[in-house]
Amino acid sequence: MHLKNTQFGLNEEQEAVLDAADKFGKKELYPLAEKMDNEEWWPEGIFKKMGDAGLVGLTVDPKFGGAGMSYLQAGLVCQAFGRWNHAMALSWVAHDNLCLDNIYRNGSQYIREKYLPGLCSGELVGALGLTEPGAGSDALGSMRTIAKKEGDHYVLNGSKTYITNGSIADVVIVYAKTDVNKGNKGITAFVVETNNPGFKVVSKLKKMGFRGSQTSELFFENLKVSEKNILGKEGQGHVVAMNGLDFERAMIAPISLGISERALEISIEYAKIREQFGKPISSFQMIQSKLADMYTWVQSIKALVYVVLAECDATDKKEGGRGQIHMNTAASVMHAASTSNKVLDETLQIHGGMGYMWESEANRLYRANKLLEIGAGTTEVRKMIISKVLLK
Repeated sequence: MHLKNTQFGLNEEQEAVLDAADKFGKKELYPLAEKMDNEEWWPEGIFKKMGDAGLVGLTVDPKFGGAGMSYLQAGLVCQAFGRWNHAMALSWVAHDNLCLDNIYRNGSQYIREKYLPGLCSGELVGALGLTEPGAGSDALGSMRTIAKKEGDHYVLNGSKTYITNGSIADVVIVYAKTDVNKGNKGITAFVVETNNPGFKVVSKLKKMGFRGSQTSELFFENLKVSEKNILGKEGQGHVVAMNGLDFERAMIAPISLGISERALEISIEYAKIREQFGKPISSFQMIQSKLADMYTWVQSIKALVYVVLAECDATDKKEGGRGQIHMNTAASVMHAASTSNKVLDETLQIHGGMGYMWESEANRLYRANKLLEIGAGTTEVRKMIISKVLLK
């Protein structure tokens, strides 16, 4: 029971994108979800399959192999994937937005021509390397990865952790300090190929939720990167990072929306078939009250997520990281994640003992969403961003 989105003003083209992604998600991604969660398994070639279906490289110009879509349309794909396989949705966002869209927005013509076609086709998998051991919310200020200039290339030494797609990526955007005396202003972003000597996947990390999405710790030991692979400008990595984080937050929020929609759907189904005291629990006013709350929460997530994605499309891409868009993208993902947790709490309550069992879909959904109150800036950081803009 996927409720129509027309009340939010989606046009026919947007509805078609959501419908196509939903059908692909249900047919191709949902059958993989349980195994991915149980075994932390990754299905090889899935990005190529998405690429063949036109569901990768969505916001990139068609001349580079992309689909030329808006952020709102890309967000609809993420929402649909979130319904059927949230672990895959997270890996898709890391590839399509954190890496691919970032390269498209900030890359030189050389970088765009070299990497975008393969990333858009799904033949190459992308990732973003920002967070380091001991550096979370202060990822830029606490950065220890160093890049030293030697002739026409840089030599990288350091490590990154909690990197989505880290162990399966072919291309990773890596942030490193090129001037240790300038703090945040001495950071540079590089496009790194993972098959280069000195790039190592140290460990695959085990998570509470999103278990099928491969999360890794990366290590760089005298890794050579050409100066032509600088993303943006030398010493301007903080601009690339902050600019990208806003669009990342707007694009991650639909995962919570998709999870919440699915949670509501399975709760309605379960309430209809689960009997207690001789009748289905859906006949009890207490259960009806929960479902009504859950529906209202889902609608509120949807409204804010769609509005902010549309705002991203109306915003100059160089304006990210400050002002209204900075505040609203933080608000979108904060509301989506925290409200989704309320939906999931009631989902488990409606499922009762069955929901507490590891093998239930309710359990898989419940374990997942907490990550979205932590990743891409914690809820506390999002509140700091919002209040700072309000009080400016």
